[in-house]
Amino acid sequence: MLLKTGVGLGVALAGVGVARATLADASPTEAAGQRNKELCDQPGDSASQQGLGSGDLGIPYYREHDGTWGYVFGDSWSGIQQTGTYLGSPVMLNQDHFDASGAAPISFTWAMPTAGQARQLFDYRTKADNGFGYEVSRIPNDCIEFGGRTYIQYTSVATWEPPAGYDGSLMSGVAYSDDYGVTWHDYSYHWDGDVRGANQSLYGMWSFAGIDPDGWLYIFSKRWNGTHRNTADGGAIQLFRIQPNDFRDGNFGAQQNWAYLDGSWKWTTAAAPSVILSGNDTGEFSVKRIGDTYCMSYFDVKLGAICTRHASRPDAGWSVPVPQITSVEVPNLYGGYIHPGSASASSLTLIVSQWNGVLNAPPYWVKQFDGIAS
Repeated sequence: MLLKTGVGLGVALAGVGVARATLADASPTEAAGQRNKELCDQPGDSASQQGLGSGDLGIPYYREHDGTWGYVFGDSWSGIQQTGTYLGSPVMLNQDHFDASGAAPISFTWAMPTAGQARQLFDYRTKADNGFGYEVSRIPNDCIEFGGRTYIQYTSVATWEPPAGYDGSLMSGVAYSDDYGVTWHDYSYHWDGDVRGANQSLYGMWSFAGIDPDGWLYIFSKRWNGTHRNTADGGAIQLFRIQPNDFRDGNFGAQQNWAYLDGSWKWTTAAAPSVILSGNDTGEFSVKRIGDTYCMSYFDVKLGAICTRHASRPDAGWSVPVPQITSVEVPNLYGGYIHPGSASASSLTLIVSQWNGVLNAPPYWVKQFDGIAS
């Protein structure tokens, strides 16, 4: 990935070349805590006890109202290996305590939307027109809770097999819950996708970096590439920020954009966000403030690896990408979400998905990796 040059961002880094060299030369990350630990798709495991046999993504977030943890899955089934009842997407499992040391693996203790069996959170029909056009499924990209409200940013998928140069999305939106995940509502504003005339919208996939001590909610976003088939993705990532109260009110037009304008980088409402990172096609990505460090992980589609980077601030220069988990260790991997409860920026917990693309064939699960140095 290439770091754009500008005031506040430092010197451009030839990230793609560095990443390729690093992948060839890197030794495996030093093992710490859990590594390659399956969290679902195993008979009798904690996920199946909550009604989820198999699922992917497992995006972690902090439930600040009671100090527990949530994990948001994409397309999920009641049985292992995508068997049994199709539950839909998104689906949520919760955990009462997360062990950041990695001594104990993640174990799920209840499901949403109630304490009973897991089921689809949002009220919509899959493989149907729900008023926006035909959509296959709504895939979560990130989740955050603050001020008594929970938010999930999602992409509505029009096709999992887009033609070259198209991203295959219908639209993106933000859903919210005022009862911590039991019932969900959609904000009225949606960001049009591919089949609604906005192919390659940089608002397709979001990651909530969190509310900084300066009071702003920082959000990174990129083109939809959950299919890993978007040949025009180009790894482009943008950055914007918004006051939490404006976000809660759905006043998305109040965002400030990190943009290169009039010869310098600045926060502004006078221009759209500029691309700050680009390079290899990327799939799922995650940015979180861990301690005083901003950490990023993402699936590099071309390298077949989960890579990480870090920065002192959201709008500062990002470190050279480091491949952490490769397809040699985990074939057909993707995802790579940073756990916000990670021990430190030098000891991250990542949630990684694995699927070979064949329905009803193993594996279709998420795995826990601890001790990752960003």
